[in-house]
Amino acid sequence: MTTMTDASVREFKMPDVGEGLTEAEILKWYVQPGDTVTDGQVVCEVETAKAAVELPIPYDGVVRELRFPEGTTVDVGTAIIAVEVAGGAPVPAPAEQPKAESAPSEEEPKPEGRQPVLVGYGVATSSTKRRPRKGPEVTMPAPAQAIQAELNGHAPVAEQPRPLAKPPVRKLAKDLGVDLTTVVPSGPDGIITREDVHAAAAPKAAEQAAPAPAATPAPAPVATYDGARETRVPIKGVRKATAAAMVGSAFTAPHVTEFVTVDVTRTMKLVEELKQDKEMQGRRVNPLLLIAKALLVAIKRNPEINASWDEAAQEIVVKHYVNLGIAAATPRGLIVPNVKDAHAKTLPQLADALSDLVATAREGKTSPAAMQGGTVTITNVGVFGVDTGTPILNPGESAILAVGAIKLQPWVHKGKVKPRQVTTLALSFDHRLVDGELGSKVLADVAAILEQPKRLITWA
Repeated sequence: MTTMTDASVREFKMPDVGEGLTEAEILKWYVQPGDTVTDGQVVCEVETAKAAVELPIPYDGVVRELRFPEGTTVDVGTAIIAVEVAGGAPVPAPAEQPKAESAPSEEEPKPEGRQPVLVGYGVATSSTKRRPRKGPEVTMPAPAQAIQAELNGHAPVAEQPRPLAKPPVRKLAKDLGVDLTTVVPSGPDGIITREDVHAAAAPKAAEQAAPAPAATPAPAPVATYDGARETRVPIKGVRKATAAAMVGSAFTAPHVTEFVTVDVTRTMKLVEELKQDKEMQGRRVNPLLLIAKALLVAIKRNPEINASWDEAAQEIVVKHYVNLGIAAATPRGLIVPNVKDAHAKTLPQLADALSDLVATAREGKTSPAAMQGGTVTITNVGVFGVDTGTPILNPGESAILAVGAIKLQPWVHKGKVKPRQVTTLALSFDHRLVDGELGSKVLADVAAILEQPKRLITWA
């Protein structure tokens, strides 16, 4: 039995196609064993927690083995395909390695040639191992330094992973005398929550009370399911990431939502006029375009709304640019790509950017980079016939504007009740850095522009 594969066999490992992502699901293989591949050829499509991405192979050769079938979730850094090339350093055969060694050691020679890095994405460089998962053990790269700093404060990263907990939770544990290494986490990705700390502190408090032993509680009833009438859908990919982000946002940032109902009849007339304008010919002109422009003008008049809260540094970060996010419903779940530097775009440029953003999202081809760095978001619930809602902030942002359905309603106009095009706007904002006055000014400015679109010229 040989302990080494042929010297010409190289393994292509799952890269980190986003910032700090730890795993991806193989959606589709485009090659099979025996196929010839060339440098840069797409061999598979994977879905991360952010988007679907196609992976190119970084060298020429013949496919020897596909390590995982379609539908498998694979950790970043795990070999997914073996390719026989025309030379190269010896590579240990995965089947002959001891089971205890699930990842290459630091002394293992690195493959020659360029690394499997996708354009616009980075590969995690840390070697810290993530917390154990159910199933086969696989060594994982550490999260991005920014995420590690947020979870672990400013303490240096130890060789052994520290329990994941945010600074307020660590302080609570210290005050209650709870050792975080003994706490069982219940938060997303193994993060210890305040409830976990209180649960760990409860036995100590009970011991200090020192009463007689309590009666054994009756076991909780076991949940039963009717498999014939129920369908279970695994929570993974975009849906899993969205759920974790929304829970984190809802219970981290104190949300406040304000509403205003506005007559947008003049805006709807302007939409029809712009469709006939020569400069807008061939471009998608709709109410969302003018609503986006109105929000950009409101931000220009109230720049403090365009900010984020840095918990670790205890600072408010005011952004001098606007990356405008647009919430988009896709078959894979809700995603929020953003238009970079939307504040600097003309109306035709903004129309083109919004059209490309929506089309790419519907095709499932939105890149992770397009969903990073957003500052303010718009969610258009009106397309579903909904009047409005109380939107949850996109993590890291300070405000999100929900636009309701535009309907013909009776409205007092110039002293008379007339049928007018009316909609309801809702602005949610982070009350840590946006007070009621600032939030109200922004919402009032957006409403005023939509009621009298000529303000786009005088206020822009």
